[in-house]
Amino acid sequence: MRKQNIIRRKPSGITMFIGVMIFGLMAFMPAENSQSASGFEYRALGNQAFGYNEELSFRVHYGFINAAVIDMKVGSSPVLVNNRNTYYIKAEGRTISTFDWMFKVRDKFETYLDQDALAPQKYQKAVIEDSYKDTDVVIFKHEDKNLYSSKAKGKLTMPEYTQDIVSALYYARNLDFSSATKGKEYPLNVYLDEEIYNLKFKYDGKETIKTDVGKVKCIRLVPKLVVDRVFKNEDDMTVWISDDANRIPIRVKAKIAVGSLKVDLTSYKNLRNPFSALQ
Repeated sequence: MRKQNIIRRKPSGITMFIGVMIFGLMAFMPAENSQSASGFEYRALGNQAFGYNEELSFRVHYGFINAAVIDMKVGSSPVLVNNRNTYYIKAEGRTISTFDWMFKVRDKFETYLDQDALAPQKYQKAVIEDSYKDTDVVIFKHEDKNLYSSKAKGKLTMPEYTQDIVSALYYARNLDFSSATKGKEYPLNVYLDEEIYNLKFKYDGKETIKTDVGKVKCIRLVPKLVVDRVFKNEDDMTVWISDDANRIPIRVKAKIAVGSLKVDLTSYKNLRNPFSALQ
């Protein structure tokens, strides 16, 4: 069964950030195809937004408290998975030492993103949030529209080119918003914790914002949320991404039932393209 709400329990800022960025950066892309030996036609999208050795770091604020940091890194060279060249991408989040006493988090998410199709070949996570621990290893078989999950203990049927929670971010960084109109909605399917989620966001225009790295011209996106114990309104979150060829996540702000959450880019290295959105 497909779900619309990605959050089932009280989330940490780090888990919310990863989920939030998926909501804020996903859409369908036109696909070109390449024929494989088995007859399955992999799409050939290519990537112009990020490259090897890219590093992005973020700070997470819970209310006025500096609570956590997140690091996202692309590996230095291709990794062969399912006989396909992939980008190895790792996202790690941790609460800072002064926040550990309240809610300690050590999360790691990894994906192996197909270089041509920009769809995951493998995904794994290792989550430690206070006393809660969880792991999952997933192999994607796009030619069969199935995935195999250690957490689900078997095979799940999936829609075509389903993403994982990290690969979706990098897939979506290649989107072209040049013809987007305000209010337009976009969907995508994402796997997380034994489920396939159908998510949406809407394009909300452009804005220049002040950040730790300077003034940045951004594209503003608003996820369509499910109102529940976490979110009171469906538009309680806004995501800003750089309005240039890199499409870097710059800021996330969210109102939640127990306060507010803010995530800001603090540093970057080895961008593929000039950071032309930086003023």
